[in-house]
Amino acid sequence: MNQSDLLFLVMLLIGLTTLTVIIVQFVRSRRRGPGDDDRGGNWWEGPWDDDRKG
Repeated sequence: MNQSDLLFLVMLLIGLTTLTVIIVQFVRSRRRGPGDDDRGGNWWEGPWDDDRKG
């Protein structure tokens, strides 16, 4: 494996990582509907956490 092969593999890895991040962000923004409130928080914090905040 010479230097150009290694450069190609690194560039391929960077490209695939960038594409994966873009797709994940797109899917997450599509899953959130226009009527949903954007409260933030984490995905594992469900509505059951609201009982203890008030």
